Amino acid sequence: MALLEVSSLQVDYGPVRAAQDVSFTVDAGEIVALIGSNGAGKSTTMKAIMGMVCRSGGTIRWSDAPMRGRASEAVRQGIALSPEGRRVFPYMTVADNLAIGAYTRSRAERIERSEQMFGYFPRLRERRSQLAGTLSGGEQQMLAISRALMSRPRLLLLDEPSLGLAPIIVQRIGEVLAEICTREGLAVVLAEQNAIWALGVSSRGYILDLGRTTIHGDSKSLAEDAGVRNAYLGI
Repeated sequence: MALLEVSSLQVDYGPVRAAQDVSFTVDAGEIVALIGSNGAGKSTTMKAIMGMVCRSGGTIRWSDAPMRGRASEAVRQGIALSPEGRRVFPYMTVADNLAIGAYTRSRAERIERSEQMFGYFPRLRERRSQLAGTLSGGEQQMLAISRALMSRPRLLLLDEPSLGLAPIIVQRIGEVLAEICTREGLAVVLAEQNAIWALGVSSRGYILDLGRTTIHGDSKSLAEDAGVRNAYLGI
């Protein structure tokens, strides 16, 4: 039984259909990549799972039960989103940004979880008293991911984490994701335009084009497929 199952998802923004036939599954503890260019429907799909936009068709099931499409339900059931563009609170410190990610937890739990995040991203420990808006792009991305993980989710939706970052930072993010999945059994949906990196850190991949799931398979096979490499990976 899949942890998350999205079937024939459709989302409309007025007369524009942003997602028209998106389907994929995610199992506990695995990283699944959603690959596509800008406008392919990746962010819309993430928002639909979180209940941030209304779907006009299709189904979303969590642990084999239907999700009703409310953001509060997604959070309560253990789904967290690290959005495109990081969206940290710039005039709050790193420590306070993290605390907001676990606002329903006790103070002791927030402190314990913050220490775990500092273990994954030591740079944040050095910046814990610094305003988030003064961090570098890579540090802000580390903070955005850590803030989403503060609630100890079962599934992390990670939207365009490599955007605008140096390769060494992107590599570190991939390493941390793999470590957390192994340690905590976390599942990750990774929406990315950087297809080569996304397929390198995920176990399975789905390619989205104009709001549809067009090709899917294990990541290694997709990365080695000549047609996929030519059409989607720029190789």
